Amino acid sequence: MFALSTENNSDEIPVNVVSENEPESNDFLEDLKPAEISVEELSKLLESEKQKTSEYEEKLKHVLADFQNLNRKTQSDIENGVNTKVDEFVLDFLKIYDDFIRAKEVFSENKINTDGLDSILKNMDSLLKKYHVVPIDALGEIFDPNFHEAISIITDSDLDDNTITKEIRKGYISHARVIRPTLVEISKKDDDKI
Repeated sequence: MFALSTENNSDEIPVNVVSENEPESNDFLEDLKPAEISVEELSKLLESEKQKTSEYEEKLKHVLADFQNLNRKTQSDIENGVNTKVDEFVLDFLKIYDDFIRAKEVFSENKINTDGLDSILKNMDSLLKKYHVVPIDALGEIFDPNFHEAISIITDSDLDDNTITKEIRKGYISHARVIRPTLVEISKKDDDKI
């Protein structure tokens, strides 16, 4: 072995030289002391570590499942919140749309030119179509409480019960959701003639 002087000179760097015949020191292997640990103890340690690993894997699976559920719920909440706001806006827009339709009907009855209103209504129809807002067809259909709201009943023996005879206010669907049911008048057979 060769070692530099141990004097405290700032220019000197202490160096330890190890002979080629001398093996390198490995503290990790020395700490294990293989002669003192039996195969049975190693097997127990291995089983213990396998058990811990299995428990950690299960915990990780549960945490991942919780995260995925939270992610789905968050996405659903965001979509529902956006859809609610869009539906509110569309409902307000439909009130204005209805006013334009009523104005056109009044002008047409009084033989006033409605070209300007027709153009505006055409643009409004295009806007509704662009955002997947479609009217509910009700006239002549059988009443369905999922799409219609009955506000009056007429007696008509020629029609089946619950046939829609008149649309009072148009209903609309947006993205497969009813955002406004159609207000309708429905028929009822005359019970006295049975």
